Amino acid sequence: MTEKVKVHEIAKELGIASKDVIKKASDMGIEVKSAQSSVTMEQAEGLANFIINGESSSETDKPATTTPEKANSDTSNKEETPKANVIETPKQDEKIVAEKVVEKTQEVTKELKSEEKIPEVTKEVGKVQKVETKVDKKTTVEKVSPIKIVQPRVIKRSGLKIVRKKKPKIENTYTAPMKNVSVSSYGKMSAEVLKELASKKKIKQSSTYAKKQEQGKRMDIFGGSMIDVSMDMDDQVTLLDLNSTERAPLPIEEPRRPRTPRPAGRNANKKQAPRGRKVSRDKRKKYAKATQEEEIVTHVEIPEDIRVYEFAEKLKRPMSDVIKVLFDLGMMMTKNDFLGNDEIEILSEEFEVDVTIIDPKDEFTHDEANIEDDPDASERPPIITIMGHVDHGKTSLLDAIRKAKVTESEAGGITQHIGAYTVRHNKKDITFIDTPGHAAFSHMRKRGTDITDIIIIVVAADDGVKPQTEEVIKLAKESGAPVIVALNKMDKDTAQPDMVKGQMAEHGLNPVDWGGDVEFVPVSAKSGMGLDDLLENILLTAEVLELKANKNVMAKAAVVEASLEKGRGPVATVIVQNGTLKVGDYVVCGSAYGRVKALIDENNKQIKALLPSHTAQVAGLSEVPSSGEVMQVMVSDKDAKEFALKRHDYDRHKELSHSKKSTLEDMTSMIAEGKLKSLKVVLKTDVHGTLEALKSSLLELRNEEVKIDVISTGVGGITENDVELASASDNCILLGFNIRPTGLVKALAKQRGIEIRNYSIIYQLLDDVTAMLTGMMAPKFTEENTGQADVKNTFKTPKGMIAGCVVVDGRLIRGGLVRVIREGVVIFEGELTSLKRFKDDVEEIGNGYECGVGIKGYDDVIVGDVIETFKKVEQKTSL
Repeated sequence: MTEKVKVHEIAKELGIASKDVIKKASDMGIEVKSAQSSVTMEQAEGLANFIINGESSSETDKPATTTPEKANSDTSNKEETPKANVIETPKQDEKIVAEKVVEKTQEVTKELKSEEKIPEVTKEVGKVQKVETKVDKKTTVEKVSPIKIVQPRVIKRSGLKIVRKKKPKIENTYTAPMKNVSVSSYGKMSAEVLKELASKKKIKQSSTYAKKQEQGKRMDIFGGSMIDVSMDMDDQVTLLDLNSTERAPLPIEEPRRPRTPRPAGRNANKKQAPRGRKVSRDKRKKYAKATQEEEIVTHVEIPEDIRVYEFAEKLKRPMSDVIKVLFDLGMMMTKNDFLGNDEIEILSEEFEVDVTIIDPKDEFTHDEANIEDDPDASERPPIITIMGHVDHGKTSLLDAIRKAKVTESEAGGITQHIGAYTVRHNKKDITFIDTPGHAAFSHMRKRGTDITDIIIIVVAADDGVKPQTEEVIKLAKESGAPVIVALNKMDKDTAQPDMVKGQMAEHGLNPVDWGGDVEFVPVSAKSGMGLDDLLENILLTAEVLELKANKNVMAKAAVVEASLEKGRGPVATVIVQNGTLKVGDYVVCGSAYGRVKALIDENNKQIKALLPSHTAQVAGLSEVPSSGEVMQVMVSDKDAKEFALKRHDYDRHKELSHSKKSTLEDMTSMIAEGKLKSLKVVLKTDVHGTLEALKSSLLELRNEEVKIDVISTGVGGITENDVELASASDNCILLGFNIRPTGLVKALAKQRGIEIRNYSIIYQLLDDVTAMLTGMMAPKFTEENTGQADVKNTFKTPKGMIAGCVVVDGRLIRGGLVRVIREGVVIFEGELTSLKRFKDDVEEIGNGYECGVGIKGYDDVIVGDVIETFKKVEQKTSL
């Protein structure tokens, strides 16, 4: 099969543009359409000669061979002049002199005798003139490199040859170097030639080398030599035609130690750059290697909150591919948008990848050992959560069990904190968690079910199932913990236990005496009836559960409540789930860390150690932890601090990276959101659990006109910074719950015009904020028709048009609102400014009477119109 080369490869070898090659090919009669067109090797050879010499290859088919003369090393340093090849043009007969080259030593000759002979092919180009010239300097050639050097010959310039690399051929001709030719690698020019060339204008043109083809062959115009060629602007052009495998000897002035040749001319002091072809080949090899090593991802683990570009990086796919798939499905998403579960599922099917969603918080949670398999585990007390509707007697029942008066200490008689207490019955401990029943404390109730073993639902026998009772039943089912129902207030005459059992059965809690599996225990917190039965049922259920813990390991506890106390700093109420918590332990709790300085039990007494399922307050943390966090004992303070900082960075990154997906519906709602009136609030509470409950309740107080914007929250007293923050925002108030501001803070708030409101009962706070939002709402009005009259005639007066009317319904009132109706269509609304009965002005006209009516700013009343009067009544608005 005939070898072919492409036009752009010929252009690269010659260092000219592809369009010039195409033009020359057209002149030669070779049909090429673009730089990607292919020609045969014979056509390429002829085309190259035509471009360089201006002649086609058919005119230069006379081969010529020359015989090199041997140099005698025993004679004096006499030199012979080699023959030079000069290509002449009709315009100028300039002669270019070639430098004589003399080979040194018979050692080189002996080496060359053993070398395999290489076929030589030359082509003569144009007319050749032999010119002899005397060279002043005596030069010899010494061996430069360890490679074998061809025996020197007197070389005639015989043209160009396109040589395939797999069969390298040697040119036996040596052409006198032209100006701007890089000759550092092949020897120095004579001073005479350099002087002659220096007078000419120097033009630099570097040649590029053809890329390696897939067939492993390459077209080389210059006989395989990798040299730089410059073309003079004159009509006479001299070209180098050097050997592809051997270099010309370097002339030297006198014998001396070998040195590395330097580039001549402008770049004499610069280091010669590596060959471009070698670099490009290395790049291609690296690229091919990287392509081969690219792996196909079939399974990835991603966090729940992941952006589009992060998902693409996990799959090692271009981000544009992921966005294109989403776009084709009608989802307009950018690289920073978060992917939902539906989008992740679609993308995993599209890219055929198994995706596992992991929780990043698992990294910050210590692995739990299986306590049941621990041989050192022993029985622990049960943790009981008391839940139910507000005012159904939860805290009173716990008071009766503890024989304390907790209810009296709670503001408003309702529980607003999570309380944890330990009670001893029949030589066994039972830990109780008392949760609030108010609707605002749903987060607290949820947190209580997360750490409990048994749930007690308190229902008033005279009141039955209420909204919070239904919520508690749902939470109990989700937790999977055993449930015991306490029928409270059974001492009342109005108690209806069967009604309560029926209502609970409707929600899936069937009594044992009805064939179900839920114990219903009748109790009375007031009289103490049934308390022992309740405790016995708790211990029996705990015995069935076989609750165990190992008290000899590092402690792990759950934070029930947290607060900032004066003199103690951040304090957390915890229940130990496993291990023993001791004073002096290094602990970490979310982003908070520290050393346990004190353990205070429910009786306000300091203890040294806290056993599993027992509760106490922990002092010594760096900040107030979030309720529901896990407190873990660490080996050292350094470990605890590093763990806390890592968790803090994670929480901060997640908060800052939060973004919304923008759809058309989202943009509409965002525009509407900007039109809402907002009441800005700075909220401070005594404990963290109450803060969560209040914040969530306040954010729910909104409608299509007004909303709450909580700009800052915190645990602890109101400070000057809180006042400064509130003063920096328009329409902002400061709300404090169970805390009081100091005199300095009050003075600063008065100076800045900031209102501080303090509360101790949650529903009072919510009611007041609701009233504030209601006052911000725009008033609403309703229309009330007062009368109607038919126009019988019209009269023009200097003050305007007067309509003669007859009242047909109700009464017309002067100064009221009026509308003109023509053929059932309202054509004008305005104010009734003139009302006369004959010549007298009157305030109102009753049904059946005639009158004259004047309407402000309207004179286009005609006979047959209907004039209707009405008034607007303001309606009471509510949130």
